[in-house]
Amino acid sequence: MAWALKLPLTDEVIESGLVQDFDASLSGIGQELGAGAYSMSDVLALPIFKQEESNLPPETENKILPFQYVLCAPTSPAIKLHDETLTYLNQGQSYEIRMLDNRKIGELPEITGKMVKSIIRVVFHDRRLQYTEHQQLEGWRWNRPGDRILDLDIPMSVGIIDPRANPTQLNTVEFLWDPSKRTSVFIQVHCISTEFTMRKHGGEKGVPFRIQIDTFKENESEEYTEHLHSASCQVKVFKPKGADRKQKTDREKMEKRAPQEKEKYQPSYETTILTECSPWPEVTYVNNSPSPGFNSTHNSFPVAEGVVRPRLTIYVCQESQQPREHQAKHENGDAAASTFFVYHAIYLEELTATELTEKLAQLFNISPRQINQIFKQGPTGIHVLVSDEMIQNFQDEVCFVLDTMKDNTSDGYHIILK
Repeated sequence: MAWALKLPLTDEVIESGLVQDFDASLSGIGQELGAGAYSMSDVLALPIFKQEESNLPPETENKILPFQYVLCAPTSPAIKLHDETLTYLNQGQSYEIRMLDNRKIGELPEITGKMVKSIIRVVFHDRRLQYTEHQQLEGWRWNRPGDRILDLDIPMSVGIIDPRANPTQLNTVEFLWDPSKRTSVFIQVHCISTEFTMRKHGGEKGVPFRIQIDTFKENESEEYTEHLHSASCQVKVFKPKGADRKQKTDREKMEKRAPQEKEKYQPSYETTILTECSPWPEVTYVNNSPSPGFNSTHNSFPVAEGVVRPRLTIYVCQESQQPREHQAKHENGDAAASTFFVYHAIYLEELTATELTEKLAQLFNISPRQINQIFKQGPTGIHVLVSDEMIQNFQDEVCFVLDTMKDNTSDGYHIILK
């Protein structure tokens, strides 16, 4: 037997042989699957490799983000694969958000040893509500005077400096923090998801919110306006302990599903990681001429780009909610200082009698068909039929007391604006 001494192979020869071996190992895959020649595109098309479409530019999808925000609340187990996570929160409960520095060594050296500013917002997830966000939040303000949508639990928070809550922006808080130090901010959400549903008959499905965090660094003028990072997550807010019950219900539903069905759903994670998103748009201010009895600052609201401000706002109070002896004063908006009346805000964009009918029907939780006519009480107590032209001549932020009168010829009602 003859032995041959094999010399060390060059790197090129080794690489060529490995490629040939790898190609040979794949040669039968297509035939075994009965699908013809092997195609990597076919494999990538399988559900396990599919990724949800991203609204971020392609160059940002694989980059390491400078910060990471973690909401310490579990995600729902009833969310399908590739869908965005959903987290349930209890109204008024304090939840921790960990602010983590995720920078690589040498990244963003200009903020090393310096503060950054983060702004936390609770905003609507549904695009339909985003376009009317200003109206929705102002309506909430009038129904819940003195309350905030979002608060900071400052005693529980760690590492935050100069926390602020603008009294005109009920859904926003902000603070400074040092990325090199441990930082945890505790937030409380006071609105619940069902407060923004169109009809409230009980058992309705609440609307989802988004918790969004935008972080900024200082510019040359030492103002925190240079955007660094934004991230958000989807949440629903329930009355106290309602989130725990909903989480338990979702878990029990998943346990009853067949194993092959469970594979279509995400597991429940103990915490919620906020995912990168576009920064919240810059706000501009819409200034209207002040109405009598209102300071001009009440007519300057931040309106995000693309949001349509209502053309007319009126405030109404049901007559049955106030004592008779105060009605005369109340109709003129001059109620006694010791008397507290709750008004409801109605926002009109089309300025038509039909639109007003629909909005009043929502307020009374009845069908618009049950409102036969709307009258405005005129001089000497006469009833003037409300028309489109009359509404278009209403003064902005006018106040009315609502009285109802049964229609003897049908099961409907007449509404009188006093």
